[in-house]
Amino acid sequence: MSEQMNAANKEKLVSDLKVVISDTEELLRATAGSAGEKVSELRERLGVRLRDAKERVIDMEVALVDKTKAAARATDDFVHEEPWKAVGVAAALGLALGVLIGRR
Repeated sequence: MSEQMNAANKEKLVSDLKVVISDTEELLRATAGSAGEKVSELRERLGVRLRDAKERVIDMEVALVDKTKAAARATDDFVHEEPWKAVGVAAALGLALGVLIGRR
């Protein structure tokens, strides 16, 4: 269950970083006509950092997809190797959820 939460948190982080990258690109486009040595130096540094951030986000996204696929494969293997255990676990979870929902 905590792996699912970590995956959800990583997906949210990747999504948030994509928004920040998009906003930064928009800021760079908006300040393209601004003159001044400091502004152009800042734009250059920001551009380099933006490229680095894009690469890291892509790497994170690839790693997240790989981990998700590995978890799905492991689950599929378990269900195929131990079908009755999988049915038992599913039934126990269904019973537990039914009891929790029934108490409300």
